[in-house]
Amino acid sequence: MSFEILIVVVFILGYVAIAIEHTLKVDKLVPALLMMAFAWALVAFGLDSFTTWFDSTEHSMVEGFKNLPLHVENHHEASKGGWLDSTLLHHFGKTCEILFFLVGAMTIVEIIDHFDGFGTIKSFIKTNKKKTLLWIMGVLAFVLSAIIDNLTATIVLITILRKLVSDSETRMWYAGLIIIAANAGGAWSPIGDVTTTMLWMGGKVSAVKLVEFIILPSIACMIVPIFIASFMPAFKGGFDAPESEGEGNKMGPTMLYLGLAMIIFVPIFKTVTHLPPYVGMMLSLGVVALVAEMISNRQFSLTSVTNDDGTVSHHHSSPTFKALASIEMPSILFFLGILMTVAALESLGLIFNFGQSVQAVMPNDIFVILMGVGSAIIDNVPLVAASMGMFDMASFPMDNHIWHFIAYTAGTGGSMLIIGSAAGVVAMGMEKISFFWYLKNIAWLALLGYVSGIVVFFIMHY
Repeated sequence: MSFEILIVVVFILGYVAIAIEHTLKVDKLVPALLMMAFAWALVAFGLDSFTTWFDSTEHSMVEGFKNLPLHVENHHEASKGGWLDSTLLHHFGKTCEILFFLVGAMTIVEIIDHFDGFGTIKSFIKTNKKKTLLWIMGVLAFVLSAIIDNLTATIVLITILRKLVSDSETRMWYAGLIIIAANAGGAWSPIGDVTTTMLWMGGKVSAVKLVEFIILPSIACMIVPIFIASFMPAFKGGFDAPESEGEGNKMGPTMLYLGLAMIIFVPIFKTVTHLPPYVGMMLSLGVVALVAEMISNRQFSLTSVTNDDGTVSHHHSSPTFKALASIEMPSILFFLGILMTVAALESLGLIFNFGQSVQAVMPNDIFVILMGVGSAIIDNVPLVAASMGMFDMASFPMDNHIWHFIAYTAGTGGSMLIIGSAAGVVAMGMEKISFFWYLKNIAWLALLGYVSGIVVFFIMHY
């Protein structure tokens, strides 16, 4: 069995383990990291047998790789200073750009939450009609997800929803429509979803063109399901909101507006300076953290903590420290494993060759539509990462319609199953929504929204 086949087998087995993580009772970051390590180990051991290499610098296939002057018989020597080392460093650098961008965004969101900034949103909701609340939640999910990503927007809005609607069955219906709206909102923003961030940072789309070509399809994807749902029995009549819990943090609104403004500032910073997006995100995080420290009046103060063994340790008790301790590191490590595994497949030209085969048997638009449907079953991060290696930049340059279409389908297709997106999975856990309840009541609405957005996209493009 060739090393290429072994690497593909490792990827398939790892991905199956990720898909059935709840059955295995093993967090998905574990198989992701294992398959990354095994994939690159196989690349190193099989270096002498590969005949092609995907040159990450030139973005092209290098034929007859084993005959290149840089190639030496001992793979350990090759890994030190040759193609393997430079390719691995290239992919790791590109992956870390995405990961540190996400870390910065997550930390800003946690700092906002530290000051109960999201509680400010609840004060804007002044209705007791179910239909009106549905539209408010839908619009909020659509807008917030474009700024703080669809996962965080879903968590924030379901938390607010719990303070407004006491009936769990009613909240399940709202949560289902929030998932659709949040995923639709994340698709048109370069900072709204991990996949759009990948396409933006990978030079496939520009922020301005992504918004220009995807916002209308995303609006259709959100409006159609909510419009239909507003006539359903679940959203008839009114509801009795629980009594107010009292005044929240006085600095909450300030930190909310500052945090959201600084996240929006990141694409502007990139456009003006042409620096990578993670630089702008670090700048925004620095500004938000500085204001948070000044407000809390605990700027880098140290707190002594007595450990169980009697020793005394010190740590920062600042809002920034607490925010960094609260970010989702398992998700960061999962993305690291997935993206670096896909990078191993890409380096051997396997993804590029697969893309060429697909283009030979079906139109690109059909393939992208099917990829969006597949994202309801398979995580959209590896799908988009793979698609970025399938299409040649010479044929599909930056802001080609295919990249915008991938952003839309991968971002919204996952709404058709509750396990198809991070927003769906978190809503499933928060409101105890069963897979089959969502499939029966919400999936068809998500499908109609998905198709509506595709129709709008084709009208705009063709």
